[in-house]
Amino acid sequence: MMTMKIYFAGSIRGGRSDAGLYREIIAHLQKHGEVLTEHIGLDDLTQSGEEGLTDGEIYGRDLEWLRQSDVVVSEVTNPSLGVGFEIATAIGLNKRVLCLFRKQPGRRLSAMIAGCPDVACADYNGLEELFEMIDDFFQTVRL
Repeated sequence: MMTMKIYFAGSIRGGRSDAGLYREIIAHLQKHGEVLTEHIGLDDLTQSGEEGLTDGEIYGRDLEWLRQSDVVVSEVTNPSLGVGFEIATAIGLNKRVLCLFRKQPGRRLSAMIAGCPDVACADYNGLEELFEMIDDFFQTVRL
């Protein structure tokens, strides 16, 4: 049986306040397959981005990972231009996309994500609910 390849997207240069959450999500996603972007949850990955790689190298590598992936899971609570670009690219590549948004008073998910018919969106409050939504999404995905 083939291992599912998962592209996880979360904010880097848009802010790293959710890095711990990303690490928890990545660990849960690994129950469903290989996460190509494990580095998104690393503590030493700062808002400055990755050391030792040019922007062009990061773009080329990440685009290749998007092409290789079977699905894309994005945590979109912290707005990020890069994550939005990755979601749009994934849609263009006909990938299944799940966007996860943590409910917060006074904040709403962008209409360009929430209103897109090619994106599954899930609002959550805590980790247990979040993991359940991820598991439900993977029940609908077949290789």
